[in-house]
Formats: sequence, structure tokens, C-alpha cells
Amino acid sequence: MSRGRRLRAIGAAVASVLLVGGCAAGTHPGAAAVVGTSEISVGDVDTTSRAVSTALGQDFNNTVALGELVNNALVAEVSKQRSITVSDAEAAEAAKLVVNDPTAFAKFESDPVARDFLRQVAQAAVATIKLGGGTGVKDPKVQTAQQAGLQAVRDASKDVKVEISPRFGQWTDGRIDSKISGSLSEESAQAKAKREAAEQAAQQPQPQG
Repeated sequence: MSRGRRLRAIGAAVASVLLVGGCAAGTHPGAAAVVGTSEISVGDVDTTSRAVSTALGQDFNNTVALGELVNNALVAEVSKQRSITVSDAEAAEAAKLVVNDPTAFAKFESDPVARDFLRQVAQAAVATIKLGGGTGVKDPKVQTAQQAGLQAVRDASKDVKVEISPRFGQWTDGRIDSKISGSLSEESAQAKAKREAAEQAAQQPQPQG
């Protein structure tokens, strides 16, 4: 398994399909994505992509970087709802397992942006395990806990709003699909419902004065 693939998961804890109900448009100017109450800026994506690419020694493009940042924020949002916490020590332990390469890990640690990103990935991995009833990365039933945690995130994330800037694509079935246009000209479900309600109201007979 390549270092890039190891980075994105402990087993399937992070790089998994999280089924959420989000829309493609509606981000603020300069925002790459909004996940619940968290905003990810385009600058965050650019700096993360560059720093992680350097640490890995291979391309970690903007779309992949944004996808991981969104997943990290999504797990953090669900963890907050469920009062799940991850200590610095737990995140540090998991970070070494995520990279699983001393040389690459040292490169991550030497760059503040790459280091913070790795910690976020590690925190998301541990939080996912805990959401599934596990205790952490050394839990004897870690894979079972991961799967249960992923299901818990899927269930809870249906109520978490995920918005992706059109320049990156569209959030579909828990991932960014860069092949789908996120054009702001597309009518969202909310806008459609509002328009149809207004049209129906306009068609109702008006009271005679």
C-alpha cells in the first residue's frame, strides 16, 4: 500500500463513503466547503495540498485534499454531537499508524500545515472508532468498531449540511465528484420547493373584496 493510501485511512476509518445530504452550491466567497458550522477556505486547500504532497513525495491534489478536509470536519461535527473526544496523546499515537513510515512521518512533523492535517486525519480515525463503541486504535476489535463508527457517522451526517464550491465539483455519496458540475445555475432542492410553493400559492383563488 502506498504512503498516500495509508495516509487516508486506518483500515477504512477515514477514506470511506459517508452518505450525507449536502448540496453543491451555497458556499461563501473564498470558501472551498462548508461542513455544518465549519468553513474550509480555498487557501486551506491549497496550502494543505502543497504541504502534504511535499511530505508524501507524491501528488496530493486539491480535490483529494478537500475531500479529506471535509471528511475530517464531518467526523468532528458528529463527534461533537455525540460528546466524543480524542486526546492529543491518542491523536499522536494514531498519526504514526496512519502514515506508517518513519521518514514520511518526520516530514509531516517538520511542516506545521502537514502536521496539523495529519493530526486531523488521526483524530477523525480515533473518533470514528469511538463512535463505534471502541476505545482507540489498539482496541482488540478495532475493525468492528470502525465499521460501527462509520455507520454512526452515516446516520448522523444526514442532518449535517455539506456544501462544496462549484470549482471543485459536487459532494455526492460522501465524496467529491469533480466530473459533476456544481454550477450555481442549478436549482437546489430547497429553492425548487420554495418556488413550487410560491407557484401553488399564486394559483389559489383570491378572496373577493
